[in-house]
Amino acid sequence: MQIAIEKLTKTYHGKTVLSLDSLRLESGKIHGILGPNGSGKTTLMKSVAGLLAPTSGVITYNGLPGDETVLKKLTYASHTPYLFSMSVYDNIAYPLKIRKYGKAAAAPIVEGLLREFKIEEIAKQNAKKLSGGESQKTALARSLSFSPDTLLLDEPTANIDPQSLKIIEAALIKRNREAGLTVIIITHNPSQAYRICDSLSFMDSGRLLFNGSVKAFKASKNPVIRDFITLN
Repeated sequence: MQIAIEKLTKTYHGKTVLSLDSLRLESGKIHGILGPNGSGKTTLMKSVAGLLAPTSGVITYNGLPGDETVLKKLTYASHTPYLFSMSVYDNIAYPLKIRKYGKAAAAPIVEGLLREFKIEEIAKQNAKKLSGGESQKTALARSLSFSPDTLLLDEPTANIDPQSLKIIEAALIKRNREAGLTVIIITHNPSQAYRICDSLSFMDSGRLLFNGSVKAFKASKNPVIRDFITLN
């Protein structure tokens, strides 16, 4: 899904926290959004997901406005995933259930995701009692269960173990390369962005300082970007 943003602003209590002139995120790519805390990354992501109404500006999806039909084709997962107080299996199956999949049709999808994310052994556990890495893998498996067109991820690998990080990154690359899944991922980790992203955007103080290739980002002479890369 191609996402185009024009003249997008968001203001809270008289303070503008987001001000983007133009940003185009191409379909079938993995896009990384980087920047320091408070730079507007999450505000942008929630606006794209339809969870936050912008103060002004336009977001289009394959050239269409973000109505309910369009927004149902994308899914958003935050760095503190909300999991239902039910089993890991039932959490992953939930998006299929609300889309009227029968148990027989849902089972191979859920079981495949349990294996892929190496969480078969905790399938019957209550998802509210999982570790950080287990929670993130369960949340991502749930997000992928109904094969969305676009996946919006807000720091999905923050503070998790290296093995879980590897599994999550592999799942994203696989869906992108094999199914053309568009992924937009917020990350504080430039190394992760270099590993998996096709293009990068860098935000600071609610504004877009960079949008382009990984190679061009690495070569940027912008002092804010250079400091971010050095410190992270």
